[in-house]
Order: sequence, then structure tokens, then C-alpha cells
Amino acid sequence: MIRPRPTTKRHSAIEVRPPAAANASRPAVSADMPLVVGVSTRALFDLEEEHAVFVGEGENAYSALQRQREAKAPRPGCAFELVRRLLALNPPRGPKLVEVVLLSRNAPDLALRAFRSCERHGLAISEGSFTSGRSIVPFLAAWDIDLFLSNHDGDVRAASEAGTAAACLGPVPPALRPENSDEVRFALDGDAVTFGAESEAIFREQGLEAFERHERRSARMPLSRGPFGGVLLLKLVELRRRSQRSDGTSRVRITMVTARAAPAHERVIRTLRSWDTIFDEVHFVGNRAKAPFLAAAGAQIFFDDRNAHVEAASRVVPAGRVPELPSPQRREDATAR
Repeated sequence: MIRPRPTTKRHSAIEVRPPAAANASRPAVSADMPLVVGVSTRALFDLEEEHAVFVGEGENAYSALQRQREAKAPRPGCAFELVRRLLALNPPRGPKLVEVVLLSRNAPDLALRAFRSCERHGLAISEGSFTSGRSIVPFLAAWDIDLFLSNHDGDVRAASEAGTAAACLGPVPPALRPENSDEVRFALDGDAVTFGAESEAIFREQGLEAFERHERRSARMPLSRGPFGGVLLLKLVELRRRSQRSDGTSRVRITMVTARAAPAHERVIRTLRSWDTIFDEVHFVGNRAKAPFLAAAGAQIFFDDRNAHVEAASRVVPAGRVPELPSPQRREDATAR
């Protein structure tokens, strides 16, 4: 879903225009910079030991341990490197390109450790919501969140259903190697992430041959925008444009790693043309494993809707699962029943 946003004085407006094959009367969808990322404390920092105490001993023991460790910053979590690199794109003066907000189910009392940890790790994060166990999803619109990253599956699903690009993150990859590059590298799956899930539904329900026949017939019909293909993708493209180096390259790279292969590749290329959006890299990998391509690309985050792909990728790069949502037609069928 593409969410319209009001233009304010602190943001500079940019636009998503629907493909020419779409309803011509449909208005352009506006979006505003900066890119706003909402991240949970457990996604940003490695708090698995504290979380285990919460699960095993309860909230009081968890809160006591957090206060006991108030002066100790936790190790980086799955989203840490992405957030650090995104914040580094902000110019020293002038409007921000990226804002990051802490969104936590912790009690406000524990905000002290959270913000101190951000400061000690050099992260310019000064805003957030702490809800004492309640869902943070109702506050996403108040913060104008474009991308929500969390370890809480329920919050991620609710955020996605409400129209926010969201992903449930896994553990910090054991094979993750630090590097000195200043680039931010996003990697996205194709169907059900960048694009809508209609074609993937045909593949799952009718098989590969039916899918390829459908994609051949529909090659010149642009795919619909998926949960990450609307305002979020637009802002990533704009962020890339504004982060260009003097040699014409950018500090932001956007990669697609998709199980599509020829002949289903043509519809992807024509769709991206109709969106006036060019990915830096697209890997049409067919039935090959995606993880080696993600490692080769040096992705700092990968988003996919399939558990198997996310689990395999999580061994080499930070990865997040995008919730699989029912198509509008399936919602109508379920309502009718």
C-alpha cells in the first residue's frame, strides 16, 4: 500500500506516479523526505539475554536487570549497522535525509538505558515512544514512519496491515564481517515485497508453467507495488540521488534478488521502467539460494517474504521477514464466507 503524506515545511516533497497502464484518473501519490525509520530497542541492540530473562522470569526481573545494566551499552543488534550507516548520510548542516525513532514496548523507566546506549554508540537518535507492553503500531502514523524494524512479529504484522513497510528481524549474522565502506546497501525480494503478490500466488497455486505463461502474457503490464515498492522505495531512490559522490556513484545502493528468471524477468524490467526506477543490481536467481548473492553484494539488510529465504540469508547478512498478507480478493472471499 502507498500511503499519502501531507507536505510540511520541514520536508521536501517528491512523488510516486502510477504506471501508465494503471487507472489514468488515479492521482500521483506524494511522499516527503526525510526517510523515517522506526526501530525497536531489541532490533537495534543485542538484548537477547535480557529478553530471555523477561520470558523466563517475568517483567520485574527483566526491568531490574535493565536498570542494573544502565551504565553498560549492549552490543549492536541486527538493525544496528544499517541504522548507523543511514544516519551517517545526514549532512552536518541543513535538513536531514534520515531520521531514526526508537519504538519500544519497554516501560518509560527503561528509556534511560536505551538513549544512553545510542549516545555511547555514536547514534544520533533522540526521539522515541515507550509503551509499557502495549503495541507501538498506533503511534507509527504519529511519527510518520516509512520503515518499521522490530523483533516482535505481532507488531510487524499489524504495522504491515496498516500500510507501513515493516519487517521482523532475525539474529545478528554470525558470519558478518565489519568493513570500512561508507555505503548503505539495501537488498529486496521481488514478488510480495517490491511488487504485489498476485503473480506469486499463481506460482504457488498453479505451478511454474502457469506462472511463466501468465508472465509472458502480462510482460507489458506493470506489476502492482508491493509493501516495500511504494513510498519507501521512492525515498530510497531519492536518498541514493542525494548521496552521490563527486565521481557520480552513490553511497546508497539498491539491489533486488528475486527467484524470477527468464522469461519472467521481462515484466520486472518493464515495471521498473514504468516506475522510472532503476535498481543498481538485479539478480534473477531462479531456484538458486539467495544467500551467496546477498553476501557478494555486501547487503546490510535483506527483505523477503519467505521464511526459508530469510533464515538462510540471516547466516550471512542481516535479514527481515516481510509479513505475507492476503490479497484484496482473498479478503473479500473471506468476508463473503
